[in-house]
Amino acid sequence: MKAEYKISEIAKAMGGKVLGKSRKDYTLSELLTDSRKLQHADRSLFFALSGQKLDGHHYIDELYKKGVRCFVITQDLPVEAYPEALFIRVAQAVPALQKLAGYHRKSFSFPIIAITGSNGKTVVKEWLYQLLHEDYNIVRSPKSFNSQIGVPLSLWNMNSENNLGIFEAGISEADEMIRLEKIIQPNIGIFTNIGEAHSEGFLNVKHKVKEKLKLFVNCDVLIYCKDYADINNSIAEVNALSKGADETENKIKTLSWSVAGDADVQVLSILNKNNHSFISLRYKHQDIDFEIPFSDKASVENAIHCACVMLYLGCDFSVLRERMKHLSRIAMRLEMRDAVNNCSLINDSYNSDLGSLKIAIDFLKQQNQHPKKTVILSDILQSGRSEMDLYEEVAAIVQQNEIDRFIGIGTSLMRQKKLFEKNAALQLDCYESTEAFIRHLDSASFQNEVILLKGARKFRFEIIGKFLEKKAHETVLEINLNAIAHNLKVYQSLLQPSTKIMAMVKAFSYGSGSFEIANVLQFNHCDYLAVAYADEGIELRKGGITLPVMVMNPEQRSLEAMIQNNLEPEIYSLSLFDRFAEILSLLRTEKDEPYKIHLELETGMNRLGFTDSELDELIAKIKANPQVRVASVFSHLAASEDKAYDAFTQEQLRRFEQMSQKICSAFSYKIWRHILNSNGITRHTAAQYDMVRLGIGLYGIDASEKVGSRLMNVSTLKTTISQIKRVKKGESVGYGRVGKVTKDKTIATVGIGYADGLSRKLSNKTGRMWVNGHLVPVIGNVCMDMTMLDITGIDAQEGDEVIVFGPNPTVEEVAEAAETIPYEILTGISARVKRVYFQE
Repeated sequence: MKAEYKISEIAKAMGGKVLGKSRKDYTLSELLTDSRKLQHADRSLFFALSGQKLDGHHYIDELYKKGVRCFVITQDLPVEAYPEALFIRVAQAVPALQKLAGYHRKSFSFPIIAITGSNGKTVVKEWLYQLLHEDYNIVRSPKSFNSQIGVPLSLWNMNSENNLGIFEAGISEADEMIRLEKIIQPNIGIFTNIGEAHSEGFLNVKHKVKEKLKLFVNCDVLIYCKDYADINNSIAEVNALSKGADETENKIKTLSWSVAGDADVQVLSILNKNNHSFISLRYKHQDIDFEIPFSDKASVENAIHCACVMLYLGCDFSVLRERMKHLSRIAMRLEMRDAVNNCSLINDSYNSDLGSLKIAIDFLKQQNQHPKKTVILSDILQSGRSEMDLYEEVAAIVQQNEIDRFIGIGTSLMRQKKLFEKNAALQLDCYESTEAFIRHLDSASFQNEVILLKGARKFRFEIIGKFLEKKAHETVLEINLNAIAHNLKVYQSLLQPSTKIMAMVKAFSYGSGSFEIANVLQFNHCDYLAVAYADEGIELRKGGITLPVMVMNPEQRSLEAMIQNNLEPEIYSLSLFDRFAEILSLLRTEKDEPYKIHLELETGMNRLGFTDSELDELIAKIKANPQVRVASVFSHLAASEDKAYDAFTQEQLRRFEQMSQKICSAFSYKIWRHILNSNGITRHTAAQYDMVRLGIGLYGIDASEKVGSRLMNVSTLKTTISQIKRVKKGESVGYGRVGKVTKDKTIATVGIGYADGLSRKLSNKTGRMWVNGHLVPVIGNVCMDMTMLDITGIDAQEGDEVIVFGPNPTVEEVAEAAETIPYEILTGISARVKRVYFQE
């Protein structure tokens, strides 16, 4: 059962003051920090968190109208405007959330496992769940909820039916971990490893390690690998400083393991064979061997951490050995692909639990490109809850999120079908098994909808995915939607809180997709979008994008369609203004709201825009036409990224200030100004005005090392090896016999060519691709549909993955080799290359 508390008890736990006219002592069970993720309005307590760009207090009115009645606030509000609401006033919202979670945590005495480290936290947590769920009723962090907000939200899921908790904890700066330790109060700790990731908030690696160790100061045991010298040495230093009257008092108690030296658990051997690892350990003078179905180093390390936990808990060796064999890969991301009949398929077909279902449905709700939303769900296994209670909540989630169609697969869903039948608007089908569903599957019954495929591994939903997924070219461009949101926040951090961002989604969002990227930007509260042509904006409107959209190249023949789709034109000449005003007068009356336009000024780019001499006439025309309203005035910087042209950039800024001020002062209403592009934001931040235009930086590319190092890679172009051949000395490879073979070589043909957007300039040793941990050269000319690689000396097989660009080589490196710019590489990826969108 979920936690339930009266608001009076919650306020006392937080040390807050209750405000409001309502005399009800509301019963609450859900904590809400994101207004977009509302599930049960009547049971939710909303925390109005304030950040640099967003303030949760601005969403209280919207949530009140949706039925939320309880709020945690840090600002003075007109509480009398909400007669049925109660407000808990606190000094700071996040500490209040943590206090409440800590109060709830104290209700339970069962053991808690806490996991921290640079990598592997989520995998270790999920593998421990796989290994231990038959013995324990486990509550665990959803996905990667390990932040100052994520941890308390995870702890809130603890209930009286659980008897083991597993929670992740991550930090980004000093003093954060001690706050998490107070609320988690772990009994067993795991420190997975340490690396350079997320080091910005620390003096050095040792400082970061010691901060993370604060999570384990009161643990019964800390499990860690002694081979990480920074961890091992820091534990010794902390313990040396923590001696009390008792030599063991206040020490961090450990259970260590090592490959290289003495430890509590000694790794005797690790043998890799056929993508499996055979691991031999010695613990308390006893040897144990087990097998895992993975061969990579990270998986071996994660498995040994899990084995140490099982040994500490006293698990029988035979049980450990048997369960380790069946570990399954953890799906760390949601993927969205094109599907049959103009559908989109969100594939999460490897696990099914209530927490991850809610996260997947949140992602589903963001997809507005289709009018219909469908969920295909398997039975939820090992939930630890009664079947009826579990599926009552699932049915409620389906109804509250306005899912149009629900297909349940499994005997439990068949038995509980009646719970879903209460939703009269729901199109409902249930099947006993995946095979039964496949027998009845008619792909034509799925039309123009977004489909969430969510199943436990044993149901083999990948079979359903193959039926529904659109058959396409094996070369794919993967787009990381988390990276888009992350990069947006990086640039927001460089700006004043009041400065707005216009995101450039022209040219198919730099090759990354249109409404898919726009959906992410809309969800993350971007202020404006910009496209090159009207048809791009129209596609966004069809995809459910409601953000204001500026069209930067409004062709005269498209002006009518722009008005009909509420797209805002850039006006750059007097003749274009006259034509737009003429069409506007035919489509709208003077009773309608004035139509927003954007004025481009010519300050030195010499491309489009009004000159200084045209401004008086332009102002007169606008004043004479009450049907238009200037939303913004802007210009383009010609060389914002180049220090050599900073004097020219400053002259452009001077001209813009003078010209834009002349326009703004001529009107009584506020007109926004903007001139900075991505590199301008980085190098000329003082000229941010009211808004900036974020383009290539959003996609992970910035000329500045300082900002570029903070950005995440968004796009990864992948293909596969079609065939491997042994070519003898004296032979040649490809058209024109350009690829001369001077000694025996191994050649891999991969499924990408210039028809996919791969430049022919990358032919014959100019370009390189990543194959199984190695950069290998192109040999011969790039063909229309194929390219050949020299993989001599590399262990590779047909079907292996090949990275064209991504983390390595980067798109900047590929662009340099092709003697062009990253913009051209990204926008040149052809439409036949399938885009796959994923969210961690």
